[in-house]
Amino acid sequence: MEIRPTTDEDLDVVVDTVHTAFGHFPEAPVAGGGRWWSALEMDRGLLALSADGRPVGTASAYSFELTLPGPRVAPVTGVSAVGVLPSHRRRGVLSAMMRRQFSEVRARGEFLSVLLASEAPIYGRFGYGPATFTTRLTVPRHRAALAVPRAGASVGAPASDATASDSDSGTVEVMRRAECGTIIEEVYDRYRRAQPGALSRPHRWWALGAGQPPVSSAPRYIAVHRDADGVADGYASYSIGEGSTLTVDETIATDDVVFTALARFVLGHDLVSQVVFRHVPPEHPLRWQFADLRAAEVGDRTDWLWVRLLDVPRALAARGWSTDGDLVLDVEDPFLGEHGRYLLTVREGGAECVPTDRQPDLSLDVRDLSSLYLGGIAPSTLVRARHVRALRPGAVALADALFRTERPPHCLHWF
Repeated sequence: MEIRPTTDEDLDVVVDTVHTAFGHFPEAPVAGGGRWWSALEMDRGLLALSADGRPVGTASAYSFELTLPGPRVAPVTGVSAVGVLPSHRRRGVLSAMMRRQFSEVRARGEFLSVLLASEAPIYGRFGYGPATFTTRLTVPRHRAALAVPRAGASVGAPASDATASDSDSGTVEVMRRAECGTIIEEVYDRYRRAQPGALSRPHRWWALGAGQPPVSSAPRYIAVHRDADGVADGYASYSIGEGSTLTVDETIATDDVVFTALARFVLGHDLVSQVVFRHVPPEHPLRWQFADLRAAEVGDRTDWLWVRLLDVPRALAARGWSTDGDLVLDVEDPFLGEHGRYLLTVREGGAECVPTDRQPDLSLDVRDLSSLYLGGIAPSTLVRARHVRALRPGAVALADALFRTERPPHCLHWF
């Protein structure tokens, strides 16, 4: 078997091979109306060839930025279009491509790799761990009333007297997707720089209409929120389909007040039977804002962004931290055959991470450290699941405090 880099001339071969691996056809309509492969970076792809030169597997990579706790921004490799033909599975093809890809990522000077896992059991063995989660909310139109914020009223004052911090002085304008590409691109970029777990959307993705709505040019209405000065600071991409269901592809907002204003807008849309929010962080307060706590049906809570640390010291030093402390981590990396013990020293939001021979506080697999990395999973959860081993009294409580983030990570970019 040979594994070689792809070139622009290989695009049709890559598209055909990965579709065959998944049992699909390239000419089939792509969900959302965009051709995802138009954004492939062919100089970052790999093609696995059989002994007689036939393509049997692919692995592609995108160049993104990932927002870390802090918030801080780091370059990251987004792995996608990975597939092996059914006739050549369980022969080490995927493992060989993963090793080659990790080597190339490290050669670029990067220390993080991310992906969206088609099947959960596959990528853990390569050191990836689920790090962000997302959920779907379905709200019947007749139960969609939002409650008056109770914290917005003074004691003895009418509930309708909200504080200034709870009020929205902005406006919402409905536009077509084709009219506001620049606006939503800029709003998303501001949002993703403040949201841990969010990925950048390179301009070429928007220009090519690659991916899912609203990145693709599929017909959509965009509710654009503007602040009191007329500056766009949020949007909701939506369409109305079968059964008069209004589906929101994504709601992007710079703060909770803007999110609430956009939610109120789509929930108040006439001639709609229900509203579906496709990507809502599991911890988002929207459910608590309904007058009827049971109005929103929670469904499709699923893992989304999987993370893989390829340089533990650099990765841990790159993110921001919530409290001070020293923690010794004993990290095993079975796939790459690596092992390291590191002293993490956190002071005033920054960290230094260096090799050490001190006794460890926690012992864990790199896949579990990758899940903890963005702060969406507490170390104590994985200790209770018996994936992480605590070796010193108080270590778990300290690890929980260190990895905790003020804003839970969330990613809604599809790639």
